[in-house]
Amino acid sequence: MTTLAYLAIGSGIAVAIASANITLAQEIQGDRLNLNGRDYPVAWQQWHDSQNQLHTGISDGGLAHRLGVLLGDTTDPFQQPVAWFQPQFSPLAARFSANGMYRYLDITPWIEQYQWQVQPQGNTLQISTPAAQILSWRQGRQPWGDRWVFELDRPTPWQVNRLTFSRTGLTPRDFSLTIEASSQLAAIPNVKVTATPNRTVLETQIPGTARPVASMLLNPTRLVIDFRSDAPPPRTIQWAPGLRWQQQTVTLGKHQFPVDVLVINSQQPQLRLRPLGITPTTLVGLATVPELAQRWQAAAAINGGFFNRDRQAPLGAIRSNGNWLSGPILNRGAIGWDDRGQIIVGRLSLQQRVKTPSGMVPIVTFNSGYVQAGLALYTPSWGSTYQSKTAGEVVITVRHQQVVGQQAVNAHQTVPIPPEGFLLVARNFNSALANFPAGAAVQLETTAVPSVFNAMPNIVGAGPLLVEQGRVVLNAAAEQFGVGLDAQAAPRSAMGNRRDGSMVWVTTHNRVGGMGPTLGEWARILQQLGLMNAVNLDGGSSTALYLGGVLVDRHSVTTTRVNNAIGLFWQPSP
Repeated sequence: MTTLAYLAIGSGIAVAIASANITLAQEIQGDRLNLNGRDYPVAWQQWHDSQNQLHTGISDGGLAHRLGVLLGDTTDPFQQPVAWFQPQFSPLAARFSANGMYRYLDITPWIEQYQWQVQPQGNTLQISTPAAQILSWRQGRQPWGDRWVFELDRPTPWQVNRLTFSRTGLTPRDFSLTIEASSQLAAIPNVKVTATPNRTVLETQIPGTARPVASMLLNPTRLVIDFRSDAPPPRTIQWAPGLRWQQQTVTLGKHQFPVDVLVINSQQPQLRLRPLGITPTTLVGLATVPELAQRWQAAAAINGGFFNRDRQAPLGAIRSNGNWLSGPILNRGAIGWDDRGQIIVGRLSLQQRVKTPSGMVPIVTFNSGYVQAGLALYTPSWGSTYQSKTAGEVVITVRHQQVVGQQAVNAHQTVPIPPEGFLLVARNFNSALANFPAGAAVQLETTAVPSVFNAMPNIVGAGPLLVEQGRVVLNAAAEQFGVGLDAQAAPRSAMGNRRDGSMVWVTTHNRVGGMGPTLGEWARILQQLGLMNAVNLDGGSSTALYLGGVLVDRHSVTTTRVNNAIGLFWQPSP
């Protein structure tokens, strides 16, 4: 019999709530897994139940990534069908970490069944699986593409440890498969085989549109990898109460677009969405979406707004929990939300000025990587220091709403940002300097345009605005994006809401057989997915969707660093 599922490159597995009598004192946990001598970043936990039986759990994504566990559909976040060298999917129970970042699959039954040796050592869970052997290997052709078949002497962990991304779908993808088994495979055309006493690694290139699909068979024990270029089957996993992950394919005319969708019940009080900056003390820097999610302890995350990669600074609005961190630019599309489930979208600008004894002076940018002539504002949210961006800048230091002084700075010169104040940076704006003599009292005034955004404590700006009140409203030129941007095909990400009030994150990469969608196609895809309002987020190589410790829409080796993201925080019931 066969179990079959598309490889969830970063998939999540639901795990078990054990006895209500468990106490934190009985738990140990860590974030490293040593599998047969090789270390991986995987969350795990051990606990005793009310009968004092020891349980071992591994995070869902860790099991899918590192052991080859396949996941089935489920509407119950506490029961997850899984398959691993067994005739059918069978449910395992789910247990959430106390901070809601991870779900652990209780592998206690497997430890005895498969004779695994499990031992915690500090922050690392060591797992040794019995020695296995690849008895034979063969290649074949199917109507959908190539097939690899490995006959094994027993079930053993396996993983896709490399799968590069083909932006156009025309260039080959690097593919690497590791099987925890010894082998004596004969030479294989176009495949590099590296065999050690307990591990076999196969490396090759596959077509740019191909994706690996795994199935595991019994009697005899076999691992089958098919390289398919058709649309993946749909899948729905209720990851937590109020949080559903879906994989489906949207058809537009002759084209099919696989998408990953995270549906968030905005009425679920244990779920909160917040923008994620680099750290609590700076907006400057780059990190991957998984790094940002783990740094802020988010259960899920999606890449956020645009940024200047050279300056490593945001290029759009960021407001978190009522605090403006960075201002919008160029009247571009933004989305705002609160914890009651209200969402608004629109083209956003910030009317910001500084009041001085001699009058009002407008501010053109706020904690932004977008540099233009005028007066720029930098607050402690930017970081502890500001480094000048252009020649001839004049920096005005303000503490406790009073001007301390002015100084002309050289290009790339660093100036401290006072924790109890801010900096005003004049670029080609010397006519304004007379308004800021030492000792002058100053006051900042900030309001969003349109004003409805003022009521939204959380805002992320990117653009273009795609869907509003169910209608496609794409106008890239109105938001001052480059000519032809809307016609470029690329990976995409977006955030919006549905008529039922649920918030929705969506990502897509390549269409079946080709490149990702144009912005026009992307807007229609979101509309077809039922989004009433939607804003495009930063796309291209930045596109990434994270859930429960791993990326679910792409392989981790292909991810790039971004400046900001949006995080979802899940607090399980005590």
